[in-house]
Amino acid sequence: MKKTVMIIGGGLLQVPLIQNAQRMGLQTIVTDYNPNAIGMKYADIPIVMSTRDIEGSVRVARSQNELTPISAVVTAGTDASMTVAAVANALGLPGIRFEDAEAATNKIKMRMRLTEHHVPCPKFLPVWSLADAKRACHILKFPVVMKPADNMGARGVMRIDSRSKIAEAFHFAKSASPSGELIVEEYMEGPELSIDAVIYNGEIIITGVADRIIEYPPYFVETGHTMPSHLPKELQDAACEVFKLGIKALGINPGCAKGDIKITEKGAMVGEIAARLSGGFMSAYTYPLSTGINLLQAAIEVALGQEPSNLEPLYRRVSIERAIIAEPGIVRRITGLEEALKVPGIEEIFMNVKPGDRIIRPRSNVEKAGHIIAVAETLEEAEKAVKRCKDLIRIEIFTGDEISMEAINLSAREKLKKFCYVCKACDGKDCPSGVPGMGGIGSGSSFRSNIEALKKYKISTRIIHDVTTPDTSTIFFGQKLSFPVMAAPITGTVTNMGGAMDELEYNRAVVKGCLDAGTIAFVGDGATPDKYKLGIQALAEYEGMGIPIFKPRSDNREIIARIRAAEKARSIAVGIDIDALVFKTMAMKNQPVGPKSIEALRELIFSTEIPFILKGVMNPRDAVLAVEAGAHAIVVSNHGGRVLDEMAGAMDVLEDIVREVKGRIRILIDGGFRTGVDVLKALALGADAALIGRPIAIAAVGMGARGVSFYLERLHYEFEQAMILTGCHTVSNISKEIVRKNGAVGVK
Repeated sequence: MKKTVMIIGGGLLQVPLIQNAQRMGLQTIVTDYNPNAIGMKYADIPIVMSTRDIEGSVRVARSQNELTPISAVVTAGTDASMTVAAVANALGLPGIRFEDAEAATNKIKMRMRLTEHHVPCPKFLPVWSLADAKRACHILKFPVVMKPADNMGARGVMRIDSRSKIAEAFHFAKSASPSGELIVEEYMEGPELSIDAVIYNGEIIITGVADRIIEYPPYFVETGHTMPSHLPKELQDAACEVFKLGIKALGINPGCAKGDIKITEKGAMVGEIAARLSGGFMSAYTYPLSTGINLLQAAIEVALGQEPSNLEPLYRRVSIERAIIAEPGIVRRITGLEEALKVPGIEEIFMNVKPGDRIIRPRSNVEKAGHIIAVAETLEEAEKAVKRCKDLIRIEIFTGDEISMEAINLSAREKLKKFCYVCKACDGKDCPSGVPGMGGIGSGSSFRSNIEALKKYKISTRIIHDVTTPDTSTIFFGQKLSFPVMAAPITGTVTNMGGAMDELEYNRAVVKGCLDAGTIAFVGDGATPDKYKLGIQALAEYEGMGIPIFKPRSDNREIIARIRAAEKARSIAVGIDIDALVFKTMAMKNQPVGPKSIEALRELIFSTEIPFILKGVMNPRDAVLAVEAGAHAIVVSNHGGRVLDEMAGAMDVLEDIVREVKGRIRILIDGGFRTGVDVLKALALGADAALIGRPIAIAAVGMGARGVSFYLERLHYEFEQAMILTGCHTVSNISKEIVRKNGAVGVK
């Protein structure tokens, strides 16, 4: 019967470990929080579990162990040493003590352990607050380095040379720390080595020493490494001796260790030591290419409690890894990879980006565009191969000056991961999802009805006039808008968009993008009871310039509590999407909603002094009752086709509603509006303004606030051109005479 090894982590750097285990005839259990992680596809038994969830990992290990006895637990290339130790300890497998794994993971505890055992390392101080950081910098003297105590890959690590940079470094480190615990330490000047070791029965076997290339100050971005090191042997030996002292101090036995050792004017000093093999493609790629040694097999053997295989080099070649650094922007396309792989000496090319991804200037090791692995007899030959490879690879990007709907949509399509295909025509015909999702309920007929209703109307141009610069502005509840378009309320970036964007960041992007374009946003409520607070927070950050719309919860007191929060944020108006009374996501979260009588509406409307809006009105009767209840505005809407199948489109019912209540209440409309011409049609039939949902959501996901403002500015331009071509000086001049329906000039 096959033995089973549990591998913590299913990312790119764990794939060689998984494959090695399988070549050794072992069955593999792989855990990762991401079910689509590349390593999960190779696993015999994939289990969705975060590498950081120690208790959860122990729980699933114990459960799986009853079905498939586990003989070893191991990782490589990721900081999961505490999880590995906890599982090994729980199952009685070979491994280090949990407290030792913790000391090899938390940088403060590591420094304390090293200092206690007199292992050379920089002076340090733990930091929690900005005041702590300032005090630490004063004591240690500049230059110093601030970093999270509990992260890897140079995330949040920054050199500080003056007091003016302390706050920036503090916030940078805090943003990268899961716990918020930071450390400030002396800066160590000098070259840096990356060293791997295998430890068995107390014997420490150094398996590889590489030169690290660190660039992009004040950050510490590893842009490559060279195996073997080209430093003088005496310096390498000194680094290895300090590394061994650190391994012993941290109690790593049995197992593997990775060390970053600095060669300073004071001698070799420990940068960091981890209780695992190195990442950065060293242990899995450059070391075996340089020496012929299968280091990952040795790591698995030690985890099984076996003596590692022969670790004597079979040959000595130069193998290097070099990062691909691209210009910042949105990736348009990548070419030349096939030709680059044919360059003699190039072994592997790993791309971290694809079309639609955003590239930024790297500040850590996880923000590089890709990696090239090369091998040759000399360093010069390997470097030439990499240069030739880089010359062939073309990463074309949309620069900041080239922002376009193509760039926005490419980025959004990638982030939305098929929750939305970002179709060229957003008309519901090819929509991949229903509700939850970005599509329409049931067959999607109601979603499509909105588009079809708009298409029934055509523009009748008027071109003999003197209109050259029409006034597109309008006033809405005392606020001047650059043109009569606002963002419709959308929530559920996790439920409906697959986590393409954080909910608060989405609201901020839409609110700011609208303001930048001279208009305002509606923000939504959600099935999660506290979700409305995120929309309110975004509005509060921008002086209340927007309108929250709440779900028609059965208990009016819950709605009134939300209205009070909106008042506190100084919102322009408030409202409810009254048609969400049977909304699917509300039922999924057990949130009671229901219809509202005129009395119930009056209670809500007269509970506040700010204007009240009813969204979801689709017939003249409800429009009249909204007026009688005291509402200040209605939104003619079928909720984007998301509440009921087989509904009419919003434009199908607009004229009838306008006929009944025009002049007594403000009339807004949403559903299927995509262009400035669409907006002109709605205003010609009597609407005061249009709300736009999906296109703005796509723009926000694609490029944040800038994407939203770009889309709206383009829409504004289209609207202005349409006004010129129909001879409308102002928004109030837009009338029925400029539209046709079913061949008739002017809609009667």
